[in-house]
Amino acid sequence: MELRDYLRILRAHWVGVTVITLASVAIAGVYTLSQPKIYAANANGFVSSGQTTDPALASVNDTLAKSRAKSYVDIATSRATAQRVIDDLGLDASPAGLIGDISVEQPIDTVLLKITAKATSPQEAQALADAWVRALASQVDTIENPKGGPTEVVKIVPVEAAALPSAPVSPRPNLNLLIGLLAGLLLGFGYAMVRNQLDRRLRSATEIEREFGVPVAGTVPATRVVEQANGRAALTVVDGAGERAAAPAEAYRKLRTNLAYMDVDNPPRVIVVSSPHQSDGKSTIAANLAAAIALSGESVTLVDGDLRRPMVANSFGLVEGAGLTDVLVGNVGIDDVLQEHHDYERLRVLAAGSIPPNPSELLGSKAMRATLEKLASDSIVIIDAPPLLPVTDAAVLTTHADGALVVISHGRTLDTELKAALGHVYAVQGKVLGVILNRVPRSDTESGYYGGYYYRRTEEATGLARLRERLTRA
Repeated sequence: MELRDYLRILRAHWVGVTVITLASVAIAGVYTLSQPKIYAANANGFVSSGQTTDPALASVNDTLAKSRAKSYVDIATSRATAQRVIDDLGLDASPAGLIGDISVEQPIDTVLLKITAKATSPQEAQALADAWVRALASQVDTIENPKGGPTEVVKIVPVEAAALPSAPVSPRPNLNLLIGLLAGLLLGFGYAMVRNQLDRRLRSATEIEREFGVPVAGTVPATRVVEQANGRAALTVVDGAGERAAAPAEAYRKLRTNLAYMDVDNPPRVIVVSSPHQSDGKSTIAANLAAAIALSGESVTLVDGDLRRPMVANSFGLVEGAGLTDVLVGNVGIDDVLQEHHDYERLRVLAAGSIPPNPSELLGSKAMRATLEKLASDSIVIIDAPPLLPVTDAAVLTTHADGALVVISHGRTLDTELKAALGHVYAVQGKVLGVILNRVPRSDTESGYYGGYYYRRTEEATGLARLRERLTRA
């Protein structure tokens, strides 16, 4: 996976990533507020082994003090020392529990012992540190001079009293929140990766081409202009009328161009447009693709091959009456039922006709092949076919066509559904010309350069027009 793949995954699941990150920061904040404030005070003790003016003896005494200091670290954290502190301060605590609030350190090559005491208030931490140094001095004196004689022995001298802490050492809000933020980002990233593995919905043209080995012939941006309404297919938008129709219009023109370049020497003449399910927008795309081809100056015939739920004639406001089924059974000739579109001069429409009891048999018949060959002799034929998964009609039609375009919905169609749909076409030795990714969000980078470009150009033009109108009024 490349960096843009990770960015695409994060963008697809940004809501979950954001919620997890904020929740992690909130948990860190709650944890910080729930923890008691801990203050730390430091007191130092000096290990003395006697005073002398003899340099040689002074060196020996220094070495002795350093070696003793290492042993005193363990004495400082003993239960006996802790009990002396308890008795000194009158604390209601156990020696073992009190030792947990103390840390003792001997800096390398020194005769110092640094004692750090922690408590819930600055005064308690200060008193505990000072008392611990005194208790350690008493404990060492008991060990080194058990008889209490006047002989000079190694001892601990408190040299620096503990200062009153000005700020707690724990909790640390900034650090805790930063850890919460980093943990949230990591968990969010993991969530996005897991969701991407479990989420089988298709969103990327690159992913489709890599996984299924078929080209993405076009991407159509999501816009209300081409949404279905009242059970009818949407109107054609290839003329780009209106600022919101510019992007889908360019998408259909680009799809038309891609089809022309698929096989320059032998471009497809009969094209089946289908989809895994009924609601993927295949009829809208078939109608707009046919209109785009007609606008380019080529003759095109749009055939309603969905004999179970025909809607092409209704979407164009044409007569549904007689149509394809009547031609196939020999009741009428093709020329008798072909209808000219009132907006597109080179676009003809062949309605479905009467709904038959055996659609698959009719679509797979020799009469259907002959009909398509006749239509393809003087025009490009676009067939609006039924969906591939519920019925076999579309797969049967591909045996008479030069190839099929499979329409899927961005973020809705599962990879298993596309795989099954393609499998139905391959099972009858049909050819897949490509996949059309429909309803691609405008914010998606793979919606194409042209979508954003034409939106911006249209918005700029609209803004200039409004500015001119205001200047004229002024």
